Amino acid sequence: MIFLSQRQSPIEELLLEKGFKHGRILKFLKNKDVRINGERINSNVIVEKGDEVTLYYMPEDLQTMEVIFEDDNILVLNKPAGVEVEGKGGVCDKTKTYAVHRLDRNTTGLLVLAKTREAKAVLDKAFKDRSITKKYLAEVVGKTQYKNFTFNAFLFKDAAASTVKIYEKNVKGSVAISTTFSTLKSTGVSSLVECTLHTGKTHQIRASLAYLGHAIIGDGKYGKNSDNKVFNEKSQRLHAYYLKFDNLESPLDYLNGKSFVCYPQWCKVN
Repeated sequence: MIFLSQRQSPIEELLLEKGFKHGRILKFLKNKDVRINGERINSNVIVEKGDEVTLYYMPEDLQTMEVIFEDDNILVLNKPAGVEVEGKGGVCDKTKTYAVHRLDRNTTGLLVLAKTREAKAVLDKAFKDRSITKKYLAEVVGKTQYKNFTFNAFLFKDAAASTVKIYEKNVKGSVAISTTFSTLKSTGVSSLVECTLHTGKTHQIRASLAYLGHAIIGDGKYGKNSDNKVFNEKSQRLHAYYLKFDNLESPLDYLNGKSFVCYPQWCKVN
């Protein structure tokens, strides 16, 4: 939350008027989650008229979203299903952050957000240069035996139908995609597959696995309703579980080599 003070007043009073309870305000101050004109504060200072007040907090309806990591530049969340990243009411809107990559509404897992324009510029470049490693876990229908199998193909986006199609050869309007699949375990009925993105296109993993004959369980768009009924699953079992930063430029170079791991509730891998 960012706002300009309309009068001279103690910060606690201004935040009370914004609808926050006294106990929560004290916690904001203790954690130095309040900035006045860019400077962190930890006491009930007087705010002058025209001062810019910045408050870093998680709105109540997003508090169930696990914070994996946070500092002055980035926020890493474990996004649940059913939550949009952008748009009115989305994660970025409610946390006042910038999106640097996307997760589908019903895809869960690690979501990196930039808290400053400078951080956004560095992360945008890093994702474009593919210096950020992104891995997903997917539970798919049937038995797979992928061993570092890199699937190279072409993806055509049908914007009108909100779907994509996979082709082995280049067709007009398509873009090249690349994903590496590795089977972690299989029961014969279903398989757990690790998916490493080398390109990041719309529905790339979902459409690719379906094209290969092993749709993600719970995927109502690329899978079969009959399969989803067998597994009694309405949400797709696709989760962004691993992120690693490399070759980040200043002011995020301190994150180089840092990785984050977050497993989905429906699967634990030790």
